[in-house]
Amino acid sequence: MKILVTGATGALGSRLVPLLNAAGHTVTGTTTSEAKTERLRAAGAEPVVLDVLDAAAVRAAVANAAPEVIVHEATALSQQTSLSARDLRRLDTVFATTNRLRSEGTDNLLAAAAETGTRRFIAQSFAGWPYKREGGLIKTEDDPLDTTPPPGTEQSLGAMKHLEEAVTSAPGIEGIVLRYGGFYGPGTTIYPGGEQAEMVRKRLLPLVGRGEGVISLIHIDDAAAATAAAVERGTPGIYNITDDDPAAQKEWLPRLAAAMGARPPRRLPVWLARLAAGKWVTTVMTEGRGAANDKAKRELGWQPGHPTWREGFTEVFAAR
Repeated sequence: MKILVTGATGALGSRLVPLLNAAGHTVTGTTTSEAKTERLRAAGAEPVVLDVLDAAAVRAAVANAAPEVIVHEATALSQQTSLSARDLRRLDTVFATTNRLRSEGTDNLLAAAAETGTRRFIAQSFAGWPYKREGGLIKTEDDPLDTTPPPGTEQSLGAMKHLEEAVTSAPGIEGIVLRYGGFYGPGTTIYPGGEQAEMVRKRLLPLVGRGEGVISLIHIDDAAAATAAAVERGTPGIYNITDDDPAAQKEWLPRLAAAMGARPPRRLPVWLARLAAGKWVTTVMTEGRGAANDKAKRELGWQPGHPTWREGFTEVFAAR
C-alpha cells in the first residue's frame, strides 16, 4: 500500500517507517527539516518537507503521494529540549504547537484525504492522563475522558478530543485513533539523557502524596509495531496502545530511578506539590488512571514485545 506518515522523523515515526518499508509498503514521510530528508531516504521513505499547519501545502503533498493510508504522528514535542517544574504548571503553553497540530493539522490532513480518496486515517492521541478520574483505576476505550481537567491543561485535552472526534467521524474514511501510553525507549524522554530520565536522576520529579495515581507506559518499538498493525488491520475506532502493566506512580518512578542507578525520588506532600509544580502534576500523581490494552491485542493482532515496563526499564538502561 501507499502510506503517508507525518512526523516521520519523530520518536515514533522514525521507528515506524522501517517497519512499513519492511512490510512492502510504499512510504512517503514528512518532516519539517530539510536536514532530515536523507535520514528518511535511508529508512526507505520518500521524504517531503511539510508544515502540516499549511493547508495548501498539505493538499498538494497528499495529492502527490496519493496515499491509501495516512498516519498522523506529527507533534512538536522534539522541540522541547528541557522541562522544568514551571513548564509543568503551564502545560497548554508548552504544548501549544502540538495542540495546533492535533486540531488544525488533523483537519488539514482529513480534508486533503477526502479530496484524494484516502481509505484509512490513523492518528496519535494519548492515554497517559486524559481519562475521567472516577471509578476504577484502569480504563477502556469506552470510558469517558475528563470533563474537568486541571487548570492550564484545558486546551491540551480539548485538542485531543477534537482529533479523536474528527478522525472517528470523518465520512468515507476508516478513522483510527491510537491512544498511546507514556513512551519510553530510544528517542523518548525516558532514555539515557532524555528529559524525564534526567529529571528523575536529578530528583526533580518527586512522588506526590501516596503516589497512588496510575499511568500506562509503552516501549516506543511496541507503539510503532501496534501502529504498523493498525495500517493493515482493525475496525475504525479508538485503541489504547499500552503495555500489560498499568503502574502506580509509587511503583514505576522508584523502579526507573533504580534502573538508572539514581537515588530514589523525593516525596512531597500534596499541598507542597500544588505550590511547587501545580495542580496538573499533583492530579496525575494522585488521581491518574491507567489504560487497558485488551482491544488492541484482540483486534489488531498485536502483542507488546515488552509486556511490562519493569523489564523494559532494565533493558533500556542496561548499557548506561
